[in-house]
Amino acid sequence: MALRAGFRDPVHAAQAVFRAAMDALSRPACIQALAPALTPPEPLTAELAGLALALCDADTPIWLDAPLAAVPEVAAYLRFHTGAPLVAAAGEAAFALIADPAACPDFVAFAQGTPDYPDGSATLILAVDHLTDRRGLAFSGPGIRDLAYLEAAPLPADWSARLAANHALFPRGLDILLVAPGRIAGLPRSARLREAAEA
Repeated sequence: MALRAGFRDPVHAAQAVFRAAMDALSRPACIQALAPALTPPEPLTAELAGLALALCDADTPIWLDAPLAAVPEVAAYLRFHTGAPLVAAAGEAAFALIADPAACPDFVAFAQGTPDYPDGSATLILAVDHLTDRRGLAFSGPGIRDLAYLEAAPLPADWSARLAANHALFPRGLDILLVAPGRIAGLPRSARLREAAEA
C-alpha cells in the first residue's frame, strides 16, 4: 500500500496547526479551529495526524494507543512524516496519540515531569467524537477569564478525578489536547477543575 501524503505545504500548514495547538493550551477549554488537509490511514484522524506532523520530530517519542498501534500503516505514516521514534512504553513518550479516548490509560502511566524538570512531562492528544465549550465541566486558571466550560465524549468514567489529580501536581503534570473533526481544545496542567458548588 502506498504511503499517504503529508502536508501539501509543510511549512505553512505545520505553522497553522502549531498555532492552533498553542492557542488551545494558552486559552484552556476554549475551542479553536483545526482542519489539517490530511487523509492519514485510519483510525488516525486528520487532527491527530496534523498535530503529530506539526509537533513531533526525532527528539519527541510518540506512544500510540491500541487501535493505532494495531495498524502498521499508521506507524509507517508517522515515522516517515515526523521522524519521531514510536515507543511501546507510555512512560517514555513525549506525545501520546489516543484514538479510543474512553480507554485512555491512567495518567500515572505517562511521564509527569519532575520538580526540577516539570517540562519533561507528556502531552496527551485524544480524538473525541463530541467537543463543545458551551457547557460541561467548569475550569479556572491562567488564560481563563472567570470560568470556562468544556464537554467532550467519549472519555473515561473517572475523567474528572484524573483532571483534578493532574492539576494538583502542578507545575508537574500532563498537558491535554482534545480534538474532534475541525476542532481542538486544550486542558493544560494549570487548568483547575471547579466543583459544581464553586461554579
